[in-house]
Amino acid sequence: MPDRGSDKRRPSLVQTICSDQPSSLATSLHPAAMLINPVFVESSVVLAVLLCVHMVVWNQHSWCSIALFIQAFYVQHKWDRLLRVGGAVFQFRPAANSGIVPGSMVMPLLGLVLKEKCSASGNVYFERFFMVVTITGMLLALFLSLIALGITRPVPTNTCVIAGMASSAILYTTKQTLTVSEVIEVLEVLLIFVYLSLIVLYLLPRCFTPGEALLVVGGISFIVNQLIKRSLNLAEVKGDPVNYFLPVIVVGSLLLGVFFALLFCFMESETWVSSLFFHMMTAVLGLGILMPWLSLFIGRHPIMWLLDFITLNDRRLCLLGYWVFLAVVATCVVLHQNYQRQSGSKKHQASTVVRKYFHLIVVATYVPGLIYDRQLLHVASVGCLAIFLFLEYVRYFRIRPLGQLLRQLLTLFLDERDSGPLILTHVYLLIGMSLPIWLFPGPCAPKGILPGAGGLVPYAGVLAVGVGDTVASVFGSTMGEIRWPGTKKTMEGTATSVFAQIIAVAVFLIFDGSINLNSTYSWIVGSITLVAMLEAYTSQIDNLLLPLYLFILLLL
Repeated sequence: MPDRGSDKRRPSLVQTICSDQPSSLATSLHPAAMLINPVFVESSVVLAVLLCVHMVVWNQHSWCSIALFIQAFYVQHKWDRLLRVGGAVFQFRPAANSGIVPGSMVMPLLGLVLKEKCSASGNVYFERFFMVVTITGMLLALFLSLIALGITRPVPTNTCVIAGMASSAILYTTKQTLTVSEVIEVLEVLLIFVYLSLIVLYLLPRCFTPGEALLVVGGISFIVNQLIKRSLNLAEVKGDPVNYFLPVIVVGSLLLGVFFALLFCFMESETWVSSLFFHMMTAVLGLGILMPWLSLFIGRHPIMWLLDFITLNDRRLCLLGYWVFLAVVATCVVLHQNYQRQSGSKKHQASTVVRKYFHLIVVATYVPGLIYDRQLLHVASVGCLAIFLFLEYVRYFRIRPLGQLLRQLLTLFLDERDSGPLILTHVYLLIGMSLPIWLFPGPCAPKGILPGAGGLVPYAGVLAVGVGDTVASVFGSTMGEIRWPGTKKTMEGTATSVFAQIIAVAVFLIFDGSINLNSTYSWIVGSITLVAMLEAYTSQIDNLLLPLYLFILLLL
């Protein structure tokens, strides 16, 4: 048995050698480490996606995205070390790496591929818009990197040099490609991101990893800035009224949450007086602020517009009735599982298979909407997001009469990722399924349809989360035996996930006549396989991450 001195010398040697190298090297030098570092494999999958984009989009922005990936790979090691030693300023979600690499690359890659689609269709306005999205995503990622480098001691010289070179390339490209007004717009988003990050990470400890915070708060910051900009220039407002529901709902939910989180720091939230005040202020916000705000964009009273929209034809009424039935089924599942727990069952947490029931219900919800009426699905998903966020506020603040009941009902379905004060997995599931519909480049798609693999773009959430993640979890937990090195995920789960998604694509081809793959089957299979590997190795919220990466690959 080695002496105590040798035990102390070994970690200090690894720390000395690897003080400024990626964590995979430190893992390989440690005798008890896994042969394969999951973070390295996760980064390799993201790099493969990046190279796929670079093969199609060959310009200075794609080169900058490669530079961004290299610096994010080095900085992720610094963030991971800060999280391990507790040196981060805020409390992030435990039992997960920082997620800087996958989180940093989503917005730049998304902007690149959407810009390319709009450029091919000749839509100059949206081409410039998505160029701003690309640069904004890069600068937000650089800002998060600077935070990690600024609080790391000793100062990592090599990583600082790499980050400096990447920053110089991105800033030079920004100067060459954006106008002054567009640069100001990027800086506005960055300013909103700084203040919003301070508020969200302070009020919601352990809810996010740094990469998830970058993705979620960065997206909200961009939406807030766009809504303010369009509100100040109503003469330039154009487009489908459906597209304005999401920004107004997001901003309204953000205002409601921040206001009451600060208010209930100074008063008790569980009393009937506080609960009554909460419901009154919610009504004032919805009817007195959000409704008039939304009417400025759509040109009519939102409720009257919504009634005309829903009753446009009988098919929409049938879809709504079907969705209400599925909502009742989901509620019955929750009540049944809680009844089993209260009736003396020893199982205090819902199993993986039970939690995936909700994935199947969501698939049954989204597929008919995607086939028959995507606009109605768009509006309905935004409405569900508003309801989910409102109910989560009621549960979190213990607002009467439903607050305590929701806490008891939802506790059964918690998993290791719900480590903070908010329960966000069901919200992430809804957002992950809906993002491809919300982001679908309608103005840049001829006749609303994209050729080849692009025809599957609206189905990216259904494929990656509804089918792939569900099958991987169920088969992996019940029949999986061979585990991927360094993770708890199994090879059987990943293989059945890919196979199930291919079958789902074949089913969509049968029932959705608008899809015409045009001999892009190999690209689709490769994209599905890459995203399945990302699901196997990432420790981030897969409900949010997987649909976005599959969306990017299918757009190519």
